[in-house]
Amino acid sequence: MKTLILDGSHANDLTAEQVTSALQAELAARNWTSETIVLREQKIGNCAGDFFCWIRKPGVCNTNDDNRIIAEKIVQSDLVIYLTPVTFGGYSSELKRAVDHQIQNISPFFATVGGETHHQKRYSKYPSVITVGWADQPNAQVEAVFRHLVHRNAINMYSPASVCGLVNREAKLEDQLNEWLDQVAGGTSMPVLDLPSPKLIHADSIPVRRAVLLVGSPRTRKSTSASLGGYLMNQLAARGIETETIQIYTTFNSAERTCLAFEKLDQADLVVLAFPLYVDSPPAPVIAALEKIAVHRSNVKTSQRFVAVANCGFPEAHHNDTALAICEEFAAQSDMTWLGSLSLGAGEGMVHGKPLNELGGQGAPFRKSLDLAAAALADGKSIPQQARDLLAKPLIPIWMYKLFGGMGWKQSAKKYRMQKSLRQQPYLEIGE
Repeated sequence: MKTLILDGSHANDLTAEQVTSALQAELAARNWTSETIVLREQKIGNCAGDFFCWIRKPGVCNTNDDNRIIAEKIVQSDLVIYLTPVTFGGYSSELKRAVDHQIQNISPFFATVGGETHHQKRYSKYPSVITVGWADQPNAQVEAVFRHLVHRNAINMYSPASVCGLVNREAKLEDQLNEWLDQVAGGTSMPVLDLPSPKLIHADSIPVRRAVLLVGSPRTRKSTSASLGGYLMNQLAARGIETETIQIYTTFNSAERTCLAFEKLDQADLVVLAFPLYVDSPPAPVIAALEKIAVHRSNVKTSQRFVAVANCGFPEAHHNDTALAICEEFAAQSDMTWLGSLSLGAGEGMVHGKPLNELGGQGAPFRKSLDLAAAALADGKSIPQQARDLLAKPLIPIWMYKLFGGMGWKQSAKKYRMQKSLRQQPYLEIGE
């Protein structure tokens, strides 16, 4: 069995070194060929969210760096093993950066899988996946979110078998690895646990004076995330609240700008994170920013409330649930009060980065949802269920969204003269 190990650990992670060494020994004992790639040592840019890998050069990321090499190796492997510290119930930013680029290995066209919308296969064969995670302390909530994320990734990436392994430091590592390898060799996937329900929110009902919006989209000001978050900030400002917006992609890549962002966050009563869904969780730069904020928060004693607004390209808003559970866990680990979340399906098709006030009647449910959320948040209360239901409700039938979506991808590819090549399989061709 041809195996690819993707090490998503941060530098000086002793657990990663132990797991990698033990894995390589167990794979060799089985006569499985293996290759290990330490992701932090590769040149991998952030996914730009431009979908050029679907319409400009189908199947190949527009960014010519090591992500293309990894995507090719994944297609040509029988088994991929992800290694990662469990980060707020999700992957490390190092691993997530590589995972984000895997959309090049699937098709832009839609399919129905298990009664919900996903993208079609690009290749006829995909590797099985073992995802090995570890944490400093046992946490049932975090582990459940992590297992659910692995399960959602397996659906979207068509893994024939998927195993989620959480390292138990009290058990022999070799025994754990052998159990997970035996499971995937037998073609079985681990049982899927339900995603934990959001925790009951006990808000202090203290009015908000300052609010900061974190926009987690590479499209920055012209993104759907900025449109949703910006409208919410405008409604808070209309209630006399001082607001400010921070673009994650252009701020947290600079030490100086990161320090300034920390100062603004420390002065805020309310922090709002708005982001697009990338492969079932927040984009890698958002995870990296949250990692930095969590470390910073461990050294400060300020009190903040936290809210997340997610949007995805699938018509069903529930695709965002795992990502929002990660945001909730970030709030808990950063000693922030969680005031809930908002979730939008078909964000790219329905909003497409336009200001909500320019959407006319189509944007009315979005505006009403955010109006209700702003009224509650301004008073220090959690987001009401009515606001959540309004934003999550599909505006058009799912079949219609899928039909127009497919037509839209062909039209977008036409200007690159690639409308007849959207289903090409570049990495399979290279391998042959």
